[in-house]
Amino acid sequence: QVHLEESGGGSVQAGGSLSLSCLASGDVWSRFCMGWFRQDPGKEREMVAIIYAGDGRTQYADSVKGRFIISQVNAKYAANLQMNSLKSEDTAMYYCAADFRIRSACSVDPNDYPYWGQGTQVTVPS
Repeated sequence: QVHLEESGGGSVQAGGSLSLSCLASGDVWSRFCMGWFRQDPGKEREMVAIIYAGDGRTQYADSVKGRFIISQVNAKYAANLQMNSLKSEDTAMYYCAADFRIRSACSVDPNDYPYWGQGTQVTVPS
């Protein structure tokens, strides 16, 4: 079993920055996919950013490219999401997700991620 611990989030004015962290523990493996998804009430969960720990490849939603940066933390089972130039439309519940099965690339489909954090709220007032 795998446990994901999230930290960070909060409220910031438009144009500001926030960071999120996710740390995995339990039955982890050195090659994994870890990322952040977000969800508004009544909407589907959408991919924000994903990193493949095998080679550091990253994927971003078009809406956050150039503003958000996902990185692995010192080769640990953890990832950070640095969110800059935040907009009101970034307001959502953010969830960390991880997949420790052997993969050559990471999926952007939330259904392909078996492990999830509890979620952390990010609010950017309009």
